[in-house]
Amino acid sequence: MAHATLNSAKEAKKDEFYTKLDDIAKELKYYKQYFKDKVVLCNCDDPYESNFFKYFALNFNQLGLKKLIATCYDGSPIAGDELPLLFEIEETEPKKIAYKVEITEVADYNNDGAVNMADVQWLIQNDKNALSLLKGNGSFDSPECIELLKEADIVVTNPPFSLFREYLALLDKYGKLFLLIGNINALAYRETFKMFQQDKIRTGYTNFNVGMFFQVPDNWEKFHHMENGKKIARVSTSCWLTNLPVAKHNEDLILYKHYSPEEYPTYENYDGINVNAYNDIPADYNGVMGIPLTFLDKYNPEQFEIIGLGISNSGLECGVRPYKPEHKKYRKEVQKRGAVDGDLYMMINGEVTVPYTRILIRNKKPQKP
Repeated sequence: MAHATLNSAKEAKKDEFYTKLDDIAKELKYYKQYFKDKVVLCNCDDPYESNFFKYFALNFNQLGLKKLIATCYDGSPIAGDELPLLFEIEETEPKKIAYKVEITEVADYNNDGAVNMADVQWLIQNDKNALSLLKGNGSFDSPECIELLKEADIVVTNPPFSLFREYLALLDKYGKLFLLIGNINALAYRETFKMFQQDKIRTGYTNFNVGMFFQVPDNWEKFHHMENGKKIARVSTSCWLTNLPVAKHNEDLILYKHYSPEEYPTYENYDGINVNAYNDIPADYNGVMGIPLTFLDKYNPEQFEIIGLGISNSGLECGVRPYKPEHKKYRKEVQKRGAVDGDLYMMINGEVTVPYTRILIRNKKPQKP
């Protein structure tokens, strides 16, 4: 059950990455036209502390939103740290409460000449319809949160990484548009990868190589730096994932290299060649190529076909063969990343060589040799 996993994640407090406002603004500026008259749901966010909530609350009128909904699960480690939670039940600790905020308008309520978070705070504290307690624990897959999901047009959040499979499956089940922050490793999940094959998900505009900084709970011992009294950690493998249109995925990669057997070794257990980087893809090769997972950030489904994932049992599904008998003894020695039969490997200078995770692709528009 996802609820049990969520509780474990909360105990470990390793899923608590709070996205910085400037990183949200930097990515979401490309999608503004998709938010007009839409209901936006942030269902993995403490409304008082989430910068996703702040972004949409501050830009509610500019984006032309119909409604903004945000939910908080019971036990958010920083819930209520900056803005006081006002509930009639005085004996209830704010950090143990699951609640939701629903906003249908944002105006200059305090008459200071500007619409800002002070107005949002005033609205929440004075409009009894804006903030309400949830009956359950606020988990994204709880019955009442699923009802909110059904109401939403677009979901925008940073879901717990440990529950990413379950979270994405729920959005796919209900056919929701989404903008999420995930981890590059999640691209190799069976469920996520199949969505890439079906062109139902793609990476966002923020480059893979940039990484992102997140606020983390005070009890974290490892972090990058302090910022306004908050601990900030860098996650180099973070990325945006969406099913909204992204212009770069409609652009053909410019390929300038040419195939040669010397530069592109063939796999021992699959009829394909190894390519070490997307800019090394040979323009004139029409067979299957294994390329690093980060290729998905450049993937244009009109230019390339995704054949499969060349790792573990997923590789077996697309025809990757087990190790040859004479090479099996090298598997435990060479493959120290938990790989099993089905992983791609090569023989280079007489040694078993195993590349990192590879996607198997084919160029739909190869040049003539």
